[in-house]
Amino acid sequence: MKYTRTICVLIAVALFSVLTDSSIAFGQKLKPGPQDLSFFSKADETDQPYAIYIPQNFDESKKYPLVVFLHGAWSNHRLGLRRVFGQGNLPLPGMNTPGNIQRESDAEASRYFPPLKDAGYIVAAPYARGTAGYQGIPEQDVYEMLDDIKSRFLIDEDRIYLTGLSMGGGGTIWLGLTRPDIWAAIAPCCPAPPEESGEIACNALNLPVHLFVGDEDFLYKTVLEWKTRFETHTSHLDYAEYPGIGHNSWDYAYRDGFIFEWFSQFKRDMFPREVKFATRWFKYSKAYWVKLDNFTPGTLTTVNAGFAGENNIEIKTDNLEALSLNLAGHPMFNPSKRVSVKIDGKSFSVSTADGVSFMKVNGSWTNRKFTPPLISKRPGAEGPISAAVRSNHIYVYGTGGNPSQEELASRRALAASAADWSGMGGRIMVFPRVLSDKELRESDFDNSNIILFGTRESNLVIEKLADRLPFHLKDEVKNLGLVYIFPLNDRYVLVNSGLPWWTAPRKSREQGGMAFMGSKIDMLKNYKDFILFRDSPDNIVSEGYFDNNWELPVGAGAAMKNSGVINLK
Repeated sequence: MKYTRTICVLIAVALFSVLTDSSIAFGQKLKPGPQDLSFFSKADETDQPYAIYIPQNFDESKKYPLVVFLHGAWSNHRLGLRRVFGQGNLPLPGMNTPGNIQRESDAEASRYFPPLKDAGYIVAAPYARGTAGYQGIPEQDVYEMLDDIKSRFLIDEDRIYLTGLSMGGGGTIWLGLTRPDIWAAIAPCCPAPPEESGEIACNALNLPVHLFVGDEDFLYKTVLEWKTRFETHTSHLDYAEYPGIGHNSWDYAYRDGFIFEWFSQFKRDMFPREVKFATRWFKYSKAYWVKLDNFTPGTLTTVNAGFAGENNIEIKTDNLEALSLNLAGHPMFNPSKRVSVKIDGKSFSVSTADGVSFMKVNGSWTNRKFTPPLISKRPGAEGPISAAVRSNHIYVYGTGGNPSQEELASRRALAASAADWSGMGGRIMVFPRVLSDKELRESDFDNSNIILFGTRESNLVIEKLADRLPFHLKDEVKNLGLVYIFPLNDRYVLVNSGLPWWTAPRKSREQGGMAFMGSKIDMLKNYKDFILFRDSPDNIVSEGYFDNNWELPVGAGAAMKNSGVINLK
């Protein structure tokens, strides 16, 4: 009996060992070919879909190159996966006559995947909230999808490529330029990029680009401008222009798997000889072996760093206060020798095994590492106002001041209106919560940015945070609006007191480029860190950026004080 029990225990242990051995998988594996996957989004606690193609004869022990495709407006991830393989909507059988070919609608084509020619790549297309552009939450979706793919498959980090059409072509330019060291090459097709992309075109220096357009496209002039920019700034540009073709150049750009052949030429170089990088935000502050450690958010900041020879680096900067050079692994860096660095004309000789840092002291460069103060602007705490809605956030209306049922309903309707992201054709799938100040939980402050409507008298949360906030609009004011962003631990609060930020269009400051998000959300792109306006945002009393310590600049503070409607901290 004892012997039998021992045998059973040994069998159980052996079986448990087999079942838990990570090298043996009994679970169902993903099949090759096109299919849908999803990831959990931190932006609004939803599962977000993406379409993925897994190569035939997939080998889970092999690293694969990855192509990310960004779809256009009024499209989706499933159509996007078809497009990058050169598959358009198919003709409808039995419904065509010479000169009149009727094709599937997008809805019909989205219902299935046609056979796709094997490309030897993993290919992924995010839904990215529909027709919402590729900044903010949709941009975050792309990178969360990328992380999800890397958790499932072995991806060659030096062969990750980015392409997209129309709105997605614009997203390709934006994502490619803001984080150029992620991508091995980019291929925007008939792109509609955000306006602010133009000032960072120099970031394409080490990023191969293929640009496509039809000469009858309504975006033709925009694409020609980008052709000129890329000719100036990138070391490798290919350009295809299709005569007589309108806004459907993707039918030709992706035909016969061309894009996969073009991408196959390139691998990411994390240690190029020269790095040029421009940015306004800490969120985008690194390129290859150069990291910008301190500058004034909202101010265009540039760096041009390059090796003149082994361990000989020359750097020119504009509006930069501190930077670090991560040199370990660079073929022109020898850690056994001293490094000569000339930065804005000032020379240093340093000994280092891996990297070196510099910062300005009293306007002069020194060989020191910058350490940000505890309360300072930094990644995730830099503004501007629109940053509050670019990740997980909650709209909160007030119940303070003993409002009537009608007034309470009006307050909630205002917050709900701000939370309605319906944009072009109502195709934006972002679903933030709307809560009263009494419903907000402590855990919400840890996980979400908080959008607060009202004053300290009408909103209990504003009153709770009153001593931590920089200023307050007096409750009796009726014809002014105050909107500002302020850090709260590792999150933001956005306070909108008085008139809402969307009271009237800022005709003198309309957002350039294509506006894909809902109008209320798009208007936030026009604002800096704070604005006080009378009657409409076109009639400004005071606006600007907080300084790097989140203090109100002297001039703006005086304008606030002199308005007679603001209580300063």
